[in-house]
Amino acid sequence: METPDRARSWYREVTPRQWKAMAGAWIGYLLDGFDFVLITLVLTEIADDFHLSTATAASLISGAFITRWLGGAVLGALGDRHGRKTAMIASILLYSLGTFACGFAWGYTSLFVARLVIGLGMAGEYSASVTYVLESWPTRWRNRASGFLISGYAGGTVLAAELYKWVVPHWGWRWMFWIGVLPVLVALWVRRSLPEAGDWKREIGATTGPSEQGRPNPFRPLFTGRIRAWANAALAAGASIALFCVFTPIGAGSVPWLAGVAALCLIVFAAQLGGRRGWLLYVSLMATVFCAFLYSWPIQALLPTYLKTGLGYTPAQVTDVMFYAGFGTMAGCWLAGFVGDRFGTRRAYAGTLLASLVFVFPVFAVHDSLPALGALLFVLLALSQGISGILPKYLAGHFPTARRAASLGFVYNVGALGGAVAPVLGAHLAEGMPLGRALAVLTFGLTLVVILLVGGNVPQRLGRLVDRQAPDDHLVPEAGEAKAVAPGAPAGSAAGEVSPDSA
Repeated sequence: METPDRARSWYREVTPRQWKAMAGAWIGYLLDGFDFVLITLVLTEIADDFHLSTATAASLISGAFITRWLGGAVLGALGDRHGRKTAMIASILLYSLGTFACGFAWGYTSLFVARLVIGLGMAGEYSASVTYVLESWPTRWRNRASGFLISGYAGGTVLAAELYKWVVPHWGWRWMFWIGVLPVLVALWVRRSLPEAGDWKREIGATTGPSEQGRPNPFRPLFTGRIRAWANAALAAGASIALFCVFTPIGAGSVPWLAGVAALCLIVFAAQLGGRRGWLLYVSLMATVFCAFLYSWPIQALLPTYLKTGLGYTPAQVTDVMFYAGFGTMAGCWLAGFVGDRFGTRRAYAGTLLASLVFVFPVFAVHDSLPALGALLFVLLALSQGISGILPKYLAGHFPTARRAASLGFVYNVGALGGAVAPVLGAHLAEGMPLGRALAVLTFGLTLVVILLVGGNVPQRLGRLVDRQAPDDHLVPEAGEAKAVAPGAPAGSAAGEVSPDSA
């Protein structure tokens, strides 16, 4: 348990260099959130311009999720092999250029393709930024590091909402995407100014040197032999084509079969990447993240549409509500970090989600009071969406440094397909009931599932069926475990600390 002195002085254990690492990654993630959420704000304007139905327009949100599994794995592997900073730069460039291209779209197909590029970059940004910050900060404050970082995404949604009310009414929706190219400047600053992540530099960079020999290669199991290499290339193509068909009109009438093909391909990849001792952990974590996206993304993706079509709000009123929502999520991320360090990642996650259930249905019962709706959304999103601030810490702790970014990137972004399913599912449910009720039902039901999975430690328990020696948390060494620490490392980065989750 923390002493009062330690609780007051935690920030002194974080060096200026580590705060700089946090600032760089936070700004990158803020602009990532800005770029990604733009489509939800201008969805109705795009639907009007391109004459799209609600369900078809919602598939544009889904488009970025189709390529995330590939981007997370490839850019994650780049981070494991060449450093977290390199992967972060590549990711920022991809999602910025993809967003810029959205502004030139001439129809549904071209906009969908640009969204695929954004998905590649955003997936890589998550795995690169998360591993970069978690491996840079002191061990016992890594829930805090996770929460601070993910709050940047919420800041991006607030920034996008503020610009929406100024830009779209005067210049149209395309200018929102053209502004999204600005993160390129951040990539240049990151390349020039930020240090490499501490854990990666000590465990990988310092032992292998500039040579490629000896560097991690998380994809090695996929290419051990010509037959396996060709088979996995076919699996990757099959998964991508199946997902593309699922989330576009091309697959109409065959969605269950196509979804099954995509799921099977991705599970085969998980089995190979996890190996004999890790495959069950990989699959169960993928399922957990999938459910987490299913409960959170109906509101994230379709809230602006609900406000405009269900409640008749003007763009300025939508901006006001999104402002409350964004800051609620941001405050929740900060709170999650402190609560996670105090009570343990899993306990904080499950307990906060349980508290959020109280506010789900009241949010969608408010129709004519913008302040009441804003206040309820602030609290709901602080508790339900904000707790995702420690999801990176929860996931990353399952993987060792040498394959952390690739494993985290793959598991998280395969699970993120729940975010592609959520808006389409919400839109289809809304065909038989009001959109607000559909969003409330999805959010409440799937939140309960995530509470059971995380609170019951289901992925770790399943993983230990095939690997009884797996540690509780690779990011927090067990008591007595030897761990190399660079000279001058801050307090809290040495061995001998026990995570509340493993106590």
